[in-house]
Amino acid sequence: MRTPRKKSAVDCRPRIRIMVEDKIALGPGKIDLLETVRTTGSISRAARTMGLSYRRAWDMIDTMNQCFRQPLVESTTGGKGGGGAHLTPFGEKMARIYREMESKAMRSIQMEWKTIRKELNLPEK
Repeated sequence: MRTPRKKSAVDCRPRIRIMVEDKIALGPGKIDLLETVRTTGSISRAARTMGLSYRRAWDMIDTMNQCFRQPLVESTTGGKGGGGAHLTPFGEKMARIYREMESKAMRSIQMEWKTIRKELNLPEK
């Protein structure tokens, strides 16, 4: 999961969405969910961690899995040891590539962002 950045009063974040027709196949929230599933090993624990309902998290994962040729997340049903979920190798790859795209986008806008930031009416520290 990403390391949280120090909060700033002013920030610029490019948001990348991969669309398949009218569905968001990947976006910031879905990548955060994938990374949280990786960390927790469970869709329900990931949902709780992120403040989402289980249904919302499950719908997001279902949409991602439907939008790609291979699943990004696989889950196992409960039983003696309980169920769980994990990113497939393909899911790991998609999450890594998405984060690389975000980093490249952020680097590519730095000059323009510095220009805009200078012009903002910011409160004195």
